[in-house]
Amino acid sequence: MAKAKTIYICQNCGAQSPKWTGKCSSCGEWNTYVEEVVSKEDKNTRIWSSEEKPSGLPNKPVKLTEVKAEESDRMLTGDLELDRVLGGGIVAGSLVLIGGEPGIGKSTLFLQLALSLSSRKVLYVSGEESSQQIKMRADRMNKGEREHCYLLTETSLTNIFQQIKQLDPDILIIDSIQTMHSPKVESSAGSVSQVRECTAELLQFAKTSNIPVFLIGHITKEGTIAGPKVLEHMVDTVLQFEGDRHLSYRILRTVKNRFGSTSEIGIYEMLGDGMRQVSNPSEILISDKADELSGVTIGATIEGNRPLLIETQALVSASAYGTPQRSTTGYDAKRLNMMLAVLEKRGGLRLGNQDVFLNIAGGLKIDDPALDLSVCVSIVSSYEDRAISSKICFVGEVGLGGEVRAVNRIDNRVLEAEKLGFEEIYVSSSSQKGLEKMDRNIKVTFVSNIAEVFKELAS
Repeated sequence: MAKAKTIYICQNCGAQSPKWTGKCSSCGEWNTYVEEVVSKEDKNTRIWSSEEKPSGLPNKPVKLTEVKAEESDRMLTGDLELDRVLGGGIVAGSLVLIGGEPGIGKSTLFLQLALSLSSRKVLYVSGEESSQQIKMRADRMNKGEREHCYLLTETSLTNIFQQIKQLDPDILIIDSIQTMHSPKVESSAGSVSQVRECTAELLQFAKTSNIPVFLIGHITKEGTIAGPKVLEHMVDTVLQFEGDRHLSYRILRTVKNRFGSTSEIGIYEMLGDGMRQVSNPSEILISDKADELSGVTIGATIEGNRPLLIETQALVSASAYGTPQRSTTGYDAKRLNMMLAVLEKRGGLRLGNQDVFLNIAGGLKIDDPALDLSVCVSIVSSYEDRAISSKICFVGEVGLGGEVRAVNRIDNRVLEAEKLGFEEIYVSSSSQKGLEKMDRNIKVTFVSNIAEVFKELAS
């Protein structure tokens, strides 16, 4: 009997090596090579085969002018947050990968999706839970009729495809891709080879059958989706489910989307009976305070097509040690250091011996430069221990010269502030032309630099 051939595969990037090495030459990670058995089967054959299009026939080149561009109808789920993140609904034949920490609510969200699509036949495949466990979760949700939802507890991809041919579902949900096993690869489930091969089989199934497939994936301790990076290149859409397990709010963020924008977010609230859509996230991102506190300001940002008003919290205190601390949550630490340098140089503040802590409320991670002005005002408010009115909003990018620069879609930000009852908003004087023809019931204060902002607030 011939000895089985083995190779070493990097669990981070999927690179192969004939022998074990401590450091991967492709991605630079240490101790990521694992020994795996090479499959002896024909790599060109696939488990899934479409009867309508034989796999043996090669594709022929066609002229670009001869290709018919047909706009496919999107499948609306009834979940406005998920539809927005997907770019307007589910695209037929698309392969969507969803990643998130354990216990964040990935399985709950997509079981809820399977139960809510009453007009579609949905097959929910679970390799981690039994049918009884899924039934108990579905009973807690109490989402009405369930005749259209089918459960399958299976990890063998061959058996799954046999059941798919018999059932002919409209939507397929795999929970999770790391538990699936293909007979073409001899390594254990969850390895790089298995995850890559199973995803390739499901990708071919989605494209040939025109059935959308959702893959739920685990993530590593670094926060990335487990498996090789090529996994994210193979799928059409990558969604990241974020949030603190100790808080009730969850954020569904688009990382990659071939059918829509990559800067959309959906916000949910985790309840006992499932996920509740949050239609107006600005209300939950701004806390209701009985008393006005120093170091707290409201800034206007935009995530995708949605304007958001979020609370910026800053705490400035004298450093008890030799080196002052600079700590941020939800905001770029390098940009915070730049804002502090601008405040020292252009604003005359002495922050070199002060600890500065900055927090974006609600668990959001913001990289919008329009939040600079709100950050600067919150730092000055905490430093001077003077509260800023909760009816004032700030929007603007702060340059190194202390100037307040204009940002895009200022009209949407002003309308959102007006809708939530704010009385005044500070914007760049460069945005004056874009707001001249706009009917508004909110006072707009135009400023050109941060010195003018502090002067207006002090008056």
